[in-house]
Amino acid sequence: MNLTTDSLQGHAGWRWSLPQGDSVFVAQQGAQVLSWQAGHRERLYLSPTSVCDGTTAIRGGIPVCFPQFNQRGTLPKHGFARNMAWRLLNEQSQGPEKVFELSHNAQTQAVWPFKFKAQLKVSLVARSLKVQLTVENTGHQTLSFTGALHTYFDVSHIDQVSLHGQAHQSEWDAVSDTHQACLGQLTFKTEFDRVYDVATEKQPTWVLHDGHEQLHIAQSDSWGQSVVWNPGAEKCSQLTDMPVLGYQRMLCVEAARVTSFIEVPPFQQWEAWQQLTV
Repeated sequence: MNLTTDSLQGHAGWRWSLPQGDSVFVAQQGAQVLSWQAGHRERLYLSPTSVCDGTTAIRGGIPVCFPQFNQRGTLPKHGFARNMAWRLLNEQSQGPEKVFELSHNAQTQAVWPFKFKAQLKVSLVARSLKVQLTVENTGHQTLSFTGALHTYFDVSHIDQVSLHGQAHQSEWDAVSDTHQACLGQLTFKTEFDRVYDVATEKQPTWVLHDGHEQLHIAQSDSWGQSVVWNPGAEKCSQLTDMPVLGYQRMLCVEAARVTSFIEVPPFQQWEAWQQLTV
């Protein structure tokens, strides 16, 4: 597998590809997937105005939100993992699968006094990408955390896309703070921010329709929830790391745990994944 060190929009990282042309780029910062090219086009949105200083959160790709989702706690927004350098584990990376790791250190323990080891496995096959997060508790206290794979999809225009899945499942609209059942087909005309309790009797899936193209989004039931987000015109204009019209080119469909904690007993581990297929 032709793994090379590379950079994308100034972000240092690693790139690898398949013989038929599909490729993926993972930044050292946050082990954040910033590019996934499949079916001869880019599938992930990366803001062209995202900050590149090695510590500020990168806007786009697949941020790893850990150990906190959004501002639902005392940590920085979406936790610290996406703002820190991860290392490539060469000994565990084989062929189209690469493994990246972040462990507790003085910087993490200053804000979150727990011992842990987080690994992200990024697996590339033809027309599909799987991202798996494993969190191992290496200490004597139970780990309690929330988080997400905060995936940004590149779309032709937000007015032209629809998202299908999770019909009749519980839906919390965070914009209006209302609760209802998911209709199963979502469209996006204004700011959209909703949390779904995903069905667990079968593998939770979404299908993103963009013109004549479909992208299938699956996740392990260990996440328990999904988040669908687009900032809309007004909120996007307030985001300094996105173009004013950037909201028209992206939609986030996230594998997440938002409203309840994931708990990992001492010396145990938890794993969860999201898989994208075109």
